Amino acid sequence: MTRIGIILGSTRPNRNGSQVAQWVLDTASQRGDAEFELIDLRDHPLPHLDEPAPPLFGPSPHEHTRAWGERIAPFDGFVIVTPEYNGGVPGVLKNALDHLLAEWTDKAIGFVSYGANGGARAVVQLRTVCATLGMADVGYQVSISLLTDFENHTTFTPRDHHVAALDKTLNQLIAWSNALAPLRAAVPVA
Repeated sequence: MTRIGIILGSTRPNRNGSQVAQWVLDTASQRGDAEFELIDLRDHPLPHLDEPAPPLFGPSPHEHTRAWGERIAPFDGFVIVTPEYNGGVPGVLKNALDHLLAEWTDKAIGFVSYGANGGARAVVQLRTVCATLGMADVGYQVSISLLTDFENHTTFTPRDHHVAALDKTLNQLIAWSNALAPLRAAVPVA
């Protein structure tokens, strides 16, 4: 069965992302067309990129990078749950993406973002980064406003349009993950 990792892209104390990621996992897990698993970056602390060479040049000499790669490699696609910090991607998320290459390549990626503007600018940046990593980003996304979609700015209260947007995102993500499977099978992960 298709395996989709839901990456929680913030490690900030008192983050809103854990509620959003749990909602994505709970909603997605009701489907029968894929298996979903939460990947919290708090559980995978990586130093600032410390690789002596880009991932293109072979396996990492660092255990933390090899462990991160082993965590990511089995998935067919991903949903990134990301906040927008100061108009961009959280540093911890960008760092996690930068540590790997082959483990991301030929996999589909979808986005659930949150922020004052729904996290839109973070997703624009992530689309560019993920495309460079060889990922196929789906057109649909879920945008959540910190101003209107969190009660007292702390409790996420998803509405019908969020559920509909997530369903469209997951439909496309799973279809693309399946369509990319022959490409992943042709190139083994190092």
